[in-house]
Amino acid sequence: MKKFYESYVPINTLIKSFSNFSLSFCIFGKIIFMQPDKKELEILLVNYFRSCYEDFPKGQITPSESPDFIIKMKNQHELGIELTRLNPVNKSISVENQLMQIQVRDEIIGLSRDLFEQNSDLKLFVKFLFSEDKKILKENQMLIAIQMANLIRQVAKNKNIDSFFKESVAGNQLPDELDEILIINHPAMHISAWERANNLGISSDVVFDIRHAIHKKDEKLRLYQKQRLNYYWLLITTDRLRGVRNFNLPDKIMNHEFHSNFQQVFLFDLIKSDIYRLI
Repeated sequence: MKKFYESYVPINTLIKSFSNFSLSFCIFGKIIFMQPDKKELEILLVNYFRSCYEDFPKGQITPSESPDFIIKMKNQHELGIELTRLNPVNKSISVENQLMQIQVRDEIIGLSRDLFEQNSDLKLFVKFLFSEDKKILKENQMLIAIQMANLIRQVAKNKNIDSFFKESVAGNQLPDELDEILIINHPAMHISAWERANNLGISSDVVFDIRHAIHKKDEKLRLYQKQRLNYYWLLITTDRLRGVRNFNLPDKIMNHEFHSNFQQVFLFDLIKSDIYRLI
């Protein structure tokens, strides 16, 4: 892999950062991250979806509540978009060694973010998809953090802080312990969000979780309809579509029939930028 860490971070900066996280801290062995405002993150995600979905209607996206966004289209029709995150209701239970790896990964992410933000004003949304086949040794933790901070610094170099951009990094640019990194910027973000992908857990029944997400939002649709909009869409986001069993999840999902009172329902894989229209 390319050694981005060779010339960017002075050792005194590294030591200072490692001993004093600026935006993350440890309580009872858990890494705690400051979280961005929910609406700021939703604005970033709906703009990411718009950049990936060719049939997204033209028009001004206006933040709202119930639903989350309203788009006034050129034909004067109005579209409401509600966002929700796919929650693994029946997630697999992590054993002790998996929990230890989760803590090590969270510490790497926290240190990487602190190193990056020491000389950058960008408040990024970054998702780290770690390899399930490669265990991270504690002694390699700092080195991986430096590599990640410098890699993201290179990706963001010369980008316009006041505009939306999205970049993905995979393959031989990354250490073996990582599969992919998603990096997104939107000027609405005032607090960064650097996280492990699938940090809510891995589902044991993805189809059930999708039905559950649709059902919960369908129950609130009558509230959204008070806005008297012409159309309503539901956007379900997931970091990376994975299940505990090893099979082709997209095919499994698309072979099922889903029902909703929303006119259209989408599942959006953030890491892969894949969009599945469910309804």
